[in-house]
Amino acid sequence: MKHKFVVGENVYFTASNVARPAAGGMYEIIRLLPTDGADCQYRIKSTSEAFERVAKESQLTVC
Repeated sequence: MKHKFVVGENVYFTASNVARPAAGGMYEIIRLLPTDGADCQYRIKSTSEAFERVAKESQLTVC
């Protein structure tokens, strides 16, 4: 399976779990990760958070 986004690209992240709230706005793709079933995964970073997140491709949209 091929990743839709590339390292350095800016995307919008939609968190699917209410228990782990995420900062809204733009995130940068930091690293491509292996797929999780039928969904590619990415390491992403927001300028408003001090840490990186792992996101599935289905949670990301183009800016």
